[in-house]
Amino acid sequence: MSQISAETTEHDSYQLTAADRCDSCGAQAYIRVAIGDSELLFCAHHGRRHQEKLEAVATDWLDESRRLLEDSPA
Repeated sequence: MSQISAETTEHDSYQLTAADRCDSCGAQAYIRVAIGDSELLFCAHHGRRHQEKLEAVATDWLDESRRLLEDSPA
């Protein structure tokens, strides 16, 4: 795997939007997992739930779940 981190250097310009939906449940996606030429999108819950298995095959991991804390009202 090339990298897994909360931030990405290869895709700095890539940002998930509200239109990106979790492939498991349809909630807003905050995690993008690249596997070769394919990608999977996950909400924070499902991304963490499947992270251990996906780490073995992922070529890139973009985790923007920190935005959940930034978007929350104080």
